[in-house]
Amino acid sequence: MPSFLDLLAVSPDLLALGEPTHGESAFLQLRNEAFLSLAEHGYRSIAVESDRAAGLIADDFVQGAAAVTLDRALSEGFSHGFGAAPANRDLLLRMREWNAGRPVAERLTFHGFDAPVELESAPSPRHHLNQVCHFLDLDRSAEIDDLIGDEALWSDTAAIWEPGRSVGRSTDAQRLRVLADDLLTELYLRAPGRSAGWSAAFVHATAAVALLRYHAAAAAPLAQEERFARLAAVRDALMAENLLAIRSAEAHRGPTLVFAHNTHLQRHQSTMTLADTEVSWAGAGAILASLLGGRYAVIVGSLGASPALGIGTPTASTYEGRLQQDSGLPRYLPASDIAVAEQRTHDYRYFPLNQATIEHADAILHVPTGVDAAVLADRITALPGVEQLVASEENGSPEAAWGDRFFFVGPDRRQPFATIVEHDVPGFDEASQLDRPGVFRLNLDLGRAEFERRFGFPPKAFEEHRHEFDFARLDTLVPHPGYAQYGFASIVMPGPHLLPEIDRLIATAHGRAVDRHERAARRANHPHPGA
Repeated sequence: MPSFLDLLAVSPDLLALGEPTHGESAFLQLRNEAFLSLAEHGYRSIAVESDRAAGLIADDFVQGAAAVTLDRALSEGFSHGFGAAPANRDLLLRMREWNAGRPVAERLTFHGFDAPVELESAPSPRHHLNQVCHFLDLDRSAEIDDLIGDEALWSDTAAIWEPGRSVGRSTDAQRLRVLADDLLTELYLRAPGRSAGWSAAFVHATAAVALLRYHAAAAAPLAQEERFARLAAVRDALMAENLLAIRSAEAHRGPTLVFAHNTHLQRHQSTMTLADTEVSWAGAGAILASLLGGRYAVIVGSLGASPALGIGTPTASTYEGRLQQDSGLPRYLPASDIAVAEQRTHDYRYFPLNQATIEHADAILHVPTGVDAAVLADRITALPGVEQLVASEENGSPEAAWGDRFFFVGPDRRQPFATIVEHDVPGFDEASQLDRPGVFRLNLDLGRAEFERRFGFPPKAFEEHRHEFDFARLDTLVPHPGYAQYGFASIVMPGPHLLPEIDRLIATAHGRAVDRHERAARRANHPHPGA
């Protein structure tokens, strides 16, 4: 059983796993591993911090729909730009692979649970209302268009901060709320004869209502600090409502994993400093905890350092600093085991641990560091005799390789035993999709014997097996898409949980390089007679 489940007093219906910041891939990669482990123990759904209506498209892909490509699932199935995260690509693919050939009861389902809003903007409900009308075979598009009017007035970012510019409490907006409510009623009336597609239409109907509620809150004549707290509270209330609806739909199939920012999932009040004033509100987690009690459990995410986000190592006296001292690997800990410490400085990139967060959590997931190319390079250059060459204009490297790293033992620079690359090579090496932002790949010379032990076939047979591998997947050792025939393997963006295995692979490649160097040195010192 996954170790973090052992930390929970009871098995929850809704298990929340939080991240303390957006943009550190380690948490998404660990989330993927956690969810696939939980699937082995009866979990059948995941809900992420993304638009619920958009998530219908991502779930269509997960369920194997031929009409939804992976590119569409990522571009249209996520909000807030989260589809660009490489780990979200992996999540959808791994869920789809799990589902292939399984009965419906055992299939995994993807959900978004956010409302279709951004912090500083929200569209009109036009799209969602039209989707419901289409399902109901009602032609009310002219009426909807007339009430909505200019779309730009709804999406105006200034309207979120200036109530006089918001259309949320206009007469037309009030009429739209009545129309949306009427459509919800009509959906229930038609349910006995229209079960196919009903759930998706219901999601669009509730999304329309959510948008109208949010715009109404934006139009409230409140001071800026009060407005922010009110809008944040409304958004979290909509999240909680969506999660309760998701649990209602998934209850007969198994528990649900929820993944989002800690502030949306924690049991206590969420807080933020705005214009030197601290504002607070009840997040979705606080709402759910009050309604579900012990059926809701929370694992709070904690972070040491993040090279990707420019977050440095915490001082030893802070909560995160103390957690760093015990292990260099990600780990789950009971919240009750964490002693009082100092709170780390909050700089809006990272929401640090504090006593209230710990007291109201069931467990903590601490990630000592995210992993980037520099982190891996430091581990490689720490080995004896290793020299690093970074491709650049100054050393005559081709422009397409600038920034790539090559590692050698000894002065012979003809054959690196490891490389770290961040660029595709058009027409030759594009399978790993390295041109995605922040993506890099570690390549290692494992040699014939280790290559065959890892993959079950010798390097010379690679082309026969190429189709078996997804070279763009994270955290997965695969043959090198270009140099597998020479015994090279690669792994894209290994997460921090894989560092021990990465060290073993690096040691294998380094050992081969040392042997080559020593053999070359012996030949140089004792040339063959007649040479």
